[in-house]
Amino acid sequence: MRIPRIFTELSLSCDSSLDLDGSAARHLSSALRMKVGQEITLFNGQGGEYAATLTEVCKNKVSVKVVEYRDINRESALKIHLVIGVSRGERMDLIVQKATELGATEITPLFTERTEVKLNGERLEKKVRHWQQIAISACEQCQRNSVPVINSPISLDQWLHLSNKSVVDELKLVLHHRTVKRLNEHQAVNNICLLVGPEGGLNEGEIAAAIKKGFQPLALGPRVLRTETAPLAAISIMQSLWGDMG
Repeated sequence: MRIPRIFTELSLSCDSSLDLDGSAARHLSSALRMKVGQEITLFNGQGGEYAATLTEVCKNKVSVKVVEYRDINRESALKIHLVIGVSRGERMDLIVQKATELGATEITPLFTERTEVKLNGERLEKKVRHWQQIAISACEQCQRNSVPVINSPISLDQWLHLSNKSVVDELKLVLHHRTVKRLNEHQAVNNICLLVGPEGGLNEGEIAAAIKKGFQPLALGPRVLRTETAPLAAISIMQSLWGDMG
């Protein structure tokens, strides 16, 4: 049986004992039906992972003893910040999940002219927590020990204004199928910021505004890709060219 991986926000150290509750406890006790003495892997996003042994198993609480630290880093040397227009239905969930598996280090959802999803107040906060949990679950599955940052959605205009002041990316790209420049025409980099629109893409004014802030237009080929396909294709190519895939 594959050893389950569990994310926790608790502080981890060797020989410590701690209680897992909530969804983690229910997953281990009810879904996996694990027993006292079995092993799990814990990580908290602070680097590395820990082997732990179950010492008590109840329906809503599982106690463990941390027995070993493993200095394992599965992060790509390429840092990718995906900035993407919020899309409808389960598309955004898929993007967060797969971008995490492919190694994105930060994801910023955007409200653009063509964004059809309306989020505010409590609904907005709930959606951000939902996306963060998707990223955590993806890390548990793909064995990443660092969870990507999921930022709260912001308007494209606001984000471009803030990014001009605070983001220092070696390569800033905006997806634009009417250009001809491909990824393999760029030189090797360590940091990338990729801007992708929602369904229908970014409009010409938004693309122009991004270019004014230092973004370069990017094409992924002759076909027009869906909003959930384009960023995943781009990240895969980036990791193959300059990261840890291929």
